[in-house]
Amino acid sequence: MMHTARNSATTLFRLILFVLLALPAGAETETSKTSTAETSTVTATGELAAPVSSDLVGRQSGRVGRVLVDDGDRVKAGQALLELESDYFELAVAAAEAELARAAAGLADAERELERKKGLVEKGTIPQALYDRVLAAWEGAGAAHRLAETNLTMAKTQLDDAVLRSPINGVVATRRIEVGESLTPMTVPFVVIRTHPLELRFQLPERYLPQVRKGIAVRAFFDPYPGETFQGEIQTVGAVIDPASRSLQVEAVLDNRDGRLRPGLFARVELDLPGEP
Repeated sequence: MMHTARNSATTLFRLILFVLLALPAGAETETSKTSTAETSTVTATGELAAPVSSDLVGRQSGRVGRVLVDDGDRVKAGQALLELESDYFELAVAAAEAELARAAAGLADAERELERKKGLVEKGTIPQALYDRVLAAWEGAGAAHRLAETNLTMAKTQLDDAVLRSPINGVVATRRIEVGESLTPMTVPFVVIRTHPLELRFQLPERYLPQVRKGIAVRAFFDPYPGETFQGEIQTVGAVIDPASRSLQVEAVLDNRDGRLRPGLFARVELDLPGEP
């Protein structure tokens, strides 16, 4: 009986061991697995565009003396692009400076005379009417001095405006002026565009409206750079649907610090949108 019991216990132990070894690995952690949200890759075609384009006009009229940049040149904000012949403006500044010096001397004389007459009128040595005339002369000298200061400021501004400067960092897209030509406030001698960053504009079918949003990453590919991927992200999603194509306009921003990309380049675009369309 004791032998039979031992055999039964051994058989039961072997059965339990067999069952444990037969369990699949990882079965005890299967409930901790998580699923990831599905995404769909969407392709489109687009075009690069400059976010800022500036048609420059001169504040000052005159004949062009020097043109300092050409088509395709990179420029910085404040950089001189052209200079007008400035002899006349320099003479105007010199004349205004001389007039200011004369007005300053007249004001100084008037102040000294006013101080002398002020002491005399207080002592009763001179009549009040004489003091009033000296006071009026001092006030007139002060007005003349202020006018001379204003004229000098205007002359210097005109001289400064004889140099046309770029308002932005960018590239000269168009040059329309030559040395010797006349520049007027109606003339557009240059078009300067900003090339960093650039906008990538493309369209998506309207069915993607619930999925596309600002901040989604995009990948762009350009024929001049085979095998390279340019990264960007969506900045703007159009507010209306094009009734003809039933599509929405999307704009992404691409970094272009190295200046290799150009406005007008054709692009193939890829983006991963959450969920199924």
